[in-house]
Amino acid sequence: MQVSTSVGSKTAESSKGVAVFPAGQMALFALVTVLFFLWGMSNNLTDILVKQFQKTFELSKFSAQLVSTANFMGYACMAIPAALVMRKWGYKAGMVMGLCLFGGGMVLFWPAAVIGKYGPFLAALYTVGCGASVLETAANPFMAQFGPAQTSERRLNFAQAFNPPGTILGVLIGQTFILSGVEKTSAQVAAEKAAGTYSAYLHGEIMRVVPTYIALGSAVLLFAFVLSRMHFPTITSEHEGDSGGHGSFAALRHYPQLWFAVAANVCNVGGQICMWSNLIFYTQRYLHINERSAANYITYSLVAMLLGRFITMPIMKYVAPSKLLGIYGAANVVLMTIAVTYPGMLGAWAIVAASFFLGIMFPTIFALGLKGLGENTKLGGSFLVMAIVGGALFPLLLGRIADATSMAMGYIVPGVCFAGVAIYGFCAPLILPPAGNTDPEAGLLTAEFGRGV
Repeated sequence: MQVSTSVGSKTAESSKGVAVFPAGQMALFALVTVLFFLWGMSNNLTDILVKQFQKTFELSKFSAQLVSTANFMGYACMAIPAALVMRKWGYKAGMVMGLCLFGGGMVLFWPAAVIGKYGPFLAALYTVGCGASVLETAANPFMAQFGPAQTSERRLNFAQAFNPPGTILGVLIGQTFILSGVEKTSAQVAAEKAAGTYSAYLHGEIMRVVPTYIALGSAVLLFAFVLSRMHFPTITSEHEGDSGGHGSFAALRHYPQLWFAVAANVCNVGGQICMWSNLIFYTQRYLHINERSAANYITYSLVAMLLGRFITMPIMKYVAPSKLLGIYGAANVVLMTIAVTYPGMLGAWAIVAASFFLGIMFPTIFALGLKGLGENTKLGGSFLVMAIVGGALFPLLLGRIADATSMAMGYIVPGVCFAGVAIYGFCAPLILPPAGNTDPEAGLLTAEFGRGV
C-alpha cells in the first residue's frame, strides 16, 4: 500500500471550509453523541469503585485493579462480535445491542451486592464493559463516517468532547453516593471486629453502589428504546443497503495505518486508566487527605480533559492532528516524569495537567486509523476498540510496581504508554494514505453534506 510523507501537512489545509456536521441529520447526530456521555459516566465510576472495593473487600492495590481489568476485558471480547453484527444489520443494531448489555450489566450490581462477594461485582463490570465495547465499536466509526472524510478527526473529537462531561458527572455521583467518607483506623477496625459489628459496616459500604447503578441502568435501557425508534441513514462508502462488499478481515492486513493506530490506542488507554484509577491512592498517600477530597482530583482531571478537547479542536484547522498528537504525547511523558520524581502537590497537579493533553488522543488515533478503510471500516473499528484492553492490562502492572515500591514509582507505567503515543503521532504521516487517496465524499451521500455546518 502506498504511503505518503506529506499527508500530515496537507490534512489541515484540505479540511478548511469543509462541513463538519451532517446537515439534515442533527437530531440523530445529537442522540448518538449522548452515547459518548453515557459510557464516559460509567468508565469513571470504575475509578471510584477501585477505591470502594479495596476498602470493602480489604484488597491489595493489585487486586483492586481487577475492577478496571474486568471492565476493559469486555472491550477485548465483544468488539469483533459487535463488528460482525453491524456488518450484517448496520450501526443501529450495534448501538441498541450495546445499550441493552450496558444497562443490563449495571442492573446486575443489585444481585452482586446481595451476594456480597467480589467475584459477582467483577462479572457485572465485565458485562458493562461488553456493552460499552459494542457501543464504542458502533458510535466511533459511525461518527467518523457521518460526514466528509476530511473532517472526520474534528467531528469525532467534537462527539468525544461530550465524554468528559459524562465522566465528570460519574465521578461526582460516585463521590456523593458511593464513597461514604468513613475510613476507619486499624484500631477501630480491630475493636469492631471484636464486637462483631465490622461485617455490618462492610455490608453497608457494599450496598451503597446499588441505587446508583440501578438508576443508571434503568436510564440506559430507556435510551435503548428511544434509539431503536430512530431512522438511521445509509453509509454508502460501506455499501450498506446494497449487495456490494462489506469488508473482510483478510483485507485489513493491507492497512498499516490501522495496525499502528491499534498499538497507539493500547498505549493511550493504558496510560489514561493508570492515571485515573490510581489518582485517589496517589493523592491520599502524598497529600494526606480523605477519600472524598482525593476524588476531587479526578474531577479536576476530567475538567482539564474537557478543556483540552474544546481548545484543541479549532487548532486542528491549522495544525495536522497527527502532529498535535505527537506533541501532546511528549508533554505527558514530561508530566508523568514529574509525578514520579516529585510526589506530592506538584506531582498531583502534573497528573491533572496531563489530562488536558489526553483529551484529543483517543478520537484522533481512532479517526487516523480508519482513514481510507472504506467498506472495511466496521471491522477495522472493532480492532481499535479492542485496543482499549490496554486499560485492563497496564493498571495491573502499575499495581504490582506500587505494591513492591511506591505509588509514585508506579506512574512510570503511564509515562511509557504516552511515549508510545508520541512516537505514533510523529510517525503517522509516514503510514497514512496520501491525502488524494482519501475519498472526500466518504460517508453518506454527498448531497446530504452540501449544507453542512
